[in-house]
Amino acid sequence: MDGAEGALLAVDRSVCGRRWRMRDWDDRVGQAIAERLALPDIVGRLLTQRGIDLNHAPGFLAPRLREQLPDPSHLRDMEIATARLVRAVRDRETIGIFGDYDVDGATSAALLTRFFAAIGTRTRIYVPDRLREGYGPNTPALLRLRDEGVRVVVAVDCGTTAHLPLAEAADAGLEMIVVDHHVAEPLLPRATAIVNPNRLDESSRHGELAAVGVAFLLVVAVNRALRQAGCYSGALPEPDLLGWLDLVALGTICDVVPLVGLNRALVAQGIKVARRNANPGLVALAAAAGVDELLDTYHFGFVLGPRLNAGGRVGAADLGARLLATDDPVEAAELAGRLDIYNQERREIEARALEAAIAMVETTPQSPVLVFAAAEHWHPGVIGIVAARLKERYQRPACVVALAGGIGRGSGRSIAGLPLGPAVIAARQAGLLISGGGHAMAAGFTVSAENLDALRDFLAERLGDGLDRELLVPELAIDGTLSIGAAQSELMDHIAKLAPFGAANPEPRFAFAAVCVAHTELVGTGHLRCMLADTLDTARLPAIAFRVGGTPLGQFLAQTRGAAIHVAGHLRRDGWRGGDAVQLVIDDAASITAGS
Repeated sequence: MDGAEGALLAVDRSVCGRRWRMRDWDDRVGQAIAERLALPDIVGRLLTQRGIDLNHAPGFLAPRLREQLPDPSHLRDMEIATARLVRAVRDRETIGIFGDYDVDGATSAALLTRFFAAIGTRTRIYVPDRLREGYGPNTPALLRLRDEGVRVVVAVDCGTTAHLPLAEAADAGLEMIVVDHHVAEPLLPRATAIVNPNRLDESSRHGELAAVGVAFLLVVAVNRALRQAGCYSGALPEPDLLGWLDLVALGTICDVVPLVGLNRALVAQGIKVARRNANPGLVALAAAAGVDELLDTYHFGFVLGPRLNAGGRVGAADLGARLLATDDPVEAAELAGRLDIYNQERREIEARALEAAIAMVETTPQSPVLVFAAAEHWHPGVIGIVAARLKERYQRPACVVALAGGIGRGSGRSIAGLPLGPAVIAARQAGLLISGGGHAMAAGFTVSAENLDALRDFLAERLGDGLDRELLVPELAIDGTLSIGAAQSELMDHIAKLAPFGAANPEPRFAFAAVCVAHTELVGTGHLRCMLADTLDTARLPAIAFRVGGTPLGQFLAQTRGAAIHVAGHLRRDGWRGGDAVQLVIDDAASITAGS
């Protein structure tokens, strides 16, 4: 049958406060896909639940970069940027690379560094300190690069709204090339070139690229121009650009852009490259994190990504880019160890800030369309993560502001259908912000403390304009119901055909009805390991719920031992048990009477 109406299993309010909803699907199209491509019915159904039809299914299941990669010159200013960088290479100039402190920025900077190093061109990476300098290009840093002899700077994952710093850099004789993906304004900053698929005057259909994807297109363009100019020879062989797709995949996954089209092809090929263990930095970081299995999108997004981000959040901002750019295994091990330590520190700081933010949200009046929390002494390095946690908890856009000296540094995260970046840009244009920008799902800003209330009201009004209130009903989308006995290795093989998973292609989530919690055990830092059984105890399924210590979900699972409950989550290979073992990663649970 096609998509079900009403709450799945009558769960209108789960333990986590969500309504369970079965994703819609087209049974006829799903069966046609399965028959045409000789696939199991479950794969055809999952494809239709992700909006994939019969014509697009082959390309989705076997994404080919050759078919998806566009001519880089279709982007505005790409040819200008390419020509300037080719001249820098031929004239043996040092190229400045001004990065951002998140994973997208670090991978973009490392990609350009590796490319230019491979063709004998020196680079100078500069990543601003989050606390002292804030986000994006700033005049003192750019002038410092000029004083070091740099004459051309490529700003990656930043710069699209940096009007004053770029104008002052130009006045000082620096040529700026912006390679970005953030939402632009009608008036662009003064620069030699601004390569951004999200320029308002851009016709590219690749606006969902992460910055590292745009940087890869720049590398393709410069490499092509150098080849056409006859610069490659026996003494200087043409580099293998595909060998750096591991960096492109990492930045793309961690920036949570939709994994469809070109992004999907980049990630699929990049994961294959990563599994060759050719990048010493990735190898060292995986070792520091205790990863001893094949890397996939989960490891990139939830294991390696947070560690790379930790340098910019609580440590040295350039550690991530340096780690990913080095070819020295000894240096890589040292940098990875430092990032792992910073990540532990980040977790502790984040936990304290999140606890305080939740308490503030639940004791102060909040808009129905926006969660907003601001306080002194919160670490600016973790407010983005705290905003993401609040968004997940309350299923609405969330902004968190760290105040110090009358100035607030804010970070926001949004939900599908409520673009936050444009709202923040509008607030800056209205004079409510010192600086600010972003894209649909995330934004950052700097605000005077006296404007906090006005900013909160402005954003709430902007986000609520024409809002479909159904967007704010917390929901858990589920792909199907399973029995415990069906959670077998063969099913995992079928699900794997849809990988890589990420934004716009979520990992399939299944509901298990009327199962019993036979055993629970706290492990690690607040994780709960469980054993689920069917009502007759004829089949069992290992399960784990992450970071649920002290939460309603953790308490519910621990207290309902022996009782029948509904559980929902993702199936994963159980690396702890090995072999063909399968476990459920629990996202939510509900009592049998949750819908009554």
